[in-house]
Amino acid sequence: MSFSSSATHFVQTSGERASLLLATLRRLPAVFERRRLIADAMCSLGLNMTPVVLFVGLFMGMIVSLQTGIELSRIGQQDQIGLIVAVSMAREMGPFITATILAATAGSSIAAELGTMSVSDELAALEVMSIDKLRLLVLPRVVALAIMCPMLTVLCDGIGILGGGLVASSQLNVGWDLYSETAMDSLRPVGGWFGLPFDVFAGLLKSFVFGIIISTLSCAEGLRAKGGALGVGHATRAAVRDSIILVIIANYMISQMLYDL
Repeated sequence: MSFSSSATHFVQTSGERASLLLATLRRLPAVFERRRLIADAMCSLGLNMTPVVLFVGLFMGMIVSLQTGIELSRIGQQDQIGLIVAVSMAREMGPFITATILAATAGSSIAAELGTMSVSDELAALEVMSIDKLRLLVLPRVVALAIMCPMLTVLCDGIGILGGGLVASSQLNVGWDLYSETAMDSLRPVGGWFGLPFDVFAGLLKSFVFGIIISTLSCAEGLRAKGGALGVGHATRAAVRDSIILVIIANYMISQMLYDL
């Protein structure tokens, strides 16, 4: 698919995806009765991704610490490594890493699963039986990712800061006590919302929005899949591609809103 056709597809389906999200939000009162499906989706789409998030988050924290530490050491400011790693992980790296992993794993899984149901006429069978497919299939997945993305982000933030400390203490001659002190000072709840440090709150808000974006786009692509196995493949590819694009756009917009750039 060329760039022009990809852009055209993205614009044409934006309204459909927004309508799906609104229709799903109108079904939120049914969350309690779908709690078992939501719990299953949280486990399969989010909890199973924990090892991947931890592994990637650890090395991202180590990379940030190493790269910034090398530059800071040239001007004698390597004692600020903890601040940079903590803030960058909480604000940007943690939410974005988690969202990217979930888009590639949970998003593709959702699109492939619903796409297979669509091309095999299982969705049509649900309509014949007067079963609300949005309440049964979409709502649990949207709620599950909206919950799991912030939870995984917290783990990614924590392991990333830990990884940065390991590099700082072992390779950059920054003591663990100094690193942890500057990291904690940078995340103290000065102007925090809901009792959270502001940078942590900003990252969690982003990850909450990212979870909704990924799940909604993936469900939309899966539901509209046609043309057998080839159509499922196209839906899966579009779900991952467009989710990452919208995550990047939403990341900038939320940052601008929160930090008044």
